[in-house]
Amino acid sequence: MGYLNLSFDKRSTSLQRSTKSIFAQLVQLMGGKIEFQNLVNKYQSDKGTKGLTTWGQFIAMLFCQLTGAGSLREISYGLYSSLGKLSHIGAAAVCRSTLSYANSKRPYKLYKEFYYVLLEKFRHEIQGRLGNKFTKPVFSLDSTTISLCLRLFEWAQHRRRKGGIKFHTLLNNDTSLPEVIVETTAKTSDIKGAKGILENIPPGSIVVMDRGYNDYTLFKRLTDKGVVFVTRLKDKPLR
Repeated sequence: MGYLNLSFDKRSTSLQRSTKSIFAQLVQLMGGKIEFQNLVNKYQSDKGTKGLTTWGQFIAMLFCQLTGAGSLREISYGLYSSLGKLSHIGAAAVCRSTLSYANSKRPYKLYKEFYYVLLEKFRHEIQGRLGNKFTKPVFSLDSTTISLCLRLFEWAQHRRRKGGIKFHTLLNNDTSLPEVIVETTAKTSDIKGAKGILENIPPGSIVVMDRGYNDYTLFKRLTDKGVVFVTRLKDKPLR
């Protein structure tokens, strides 16, 4: 996480050194701490907290995503190895048991709302990937299965010896960010998962999907909303 940043000081016309880590600089550029605190107050997620705050939990899980950590132990060790640099962003290292408890008890809706806060805040900077080629919003609809350990998640049994969950995602091609993600069991078909996303597809838009979504009922519902869909036909005709 170490990083040396050289910046030019116009007042003294000299170079100054800043030892903020890349991670700390990314968090500061992201901003939104006031909005985050408003959500903390809304959900009372810091009520009775003596150690790990909600902001600290967010920083820990953000660290997990950016570094590709595969376990709570990796997150904890990584944060403890960067104690001095965490102070720049108002966070601290945390043991894995504390982080595990926070992940199981704190409301996920807080982070869901914060995602949309950041999306709206930076929308003008991230949109425009499609340019002027399309006059209508273009979305991609697809799903992915995430494997889970059956010993820990017995409810997620997918096959005889495998467990998993499925994420059905509506991706905005103009921003390359998901508009909505629906979580289901791995056994749930793509068609059933798509029906839970329909209300989030704006009328007059274009949806691109693979042939796993071939279903006349789904096509009718999209047509009734004024949505244009692009897909491939199955090898065998629909009945």
